[in-house]
Amino acid sequence: MGMSVTISAATDLDAEQILKLQYLCYQGEAELYGDYSIAPLTQTLAELRAELGAGCVLVARLGDEVVGSVRGTAGPGGTAVISGMIVHPRMQRHGLGGRLLAAVEARLAAEGATCYRLATGHRNEGNLRLYRKWGYVQVASEQVTRKLTLVTMEKERREQDAESARGAAGAALATSSR
Repeated sequence: MGMSVTISAATDLDAEQILKLQYLCYQGEAELYGDYSIAPLTQTLAELRAELGAGCVLVARLGDEVVGSVRGTAGPGGTAVISGMIVHPRMQRHGLGGRLLAAVEARLAAEGATCYRLATGHRNEGNLRLYRKWGYVQVASEQVTRKLTLVTMEKERREQDAESARGAAGAALATSSR
């Protein structure tokens, strides 16, 4: 019998699992750019716990195991920033990244977001493909190091998304145990 993956608000109790999963997931990114000092690999548990209290952090669970996570922050002017999306390697390419993205967009829309912004490395074809599939378009790029260029992508919230976002965010809030 299989288990379903559920998405809910992260709690402080999830911090250690998120940090371990983040470390696992960003190994490939570090390898792509030859830089193992990237922020997701050097973030401390205390820094992650601070993020849990500062914005919207969602987790995907398979039973008790955290198998995915995403973070979002509603910003001024209606622009929300989405970051830190991770999916366990064994769970990738099964739609979980898209589910996490839709869930964080819904939560941020309920907080008044009208535009979503995220960034990824220029060599991460998997991320770029996923974000394009979900309607994100490149709006900028910035060379961070000789090997790394960050690609900034944005997506405007559609009005029909706003209606479903209010319902989805309400349902997610009702089922989360924060």
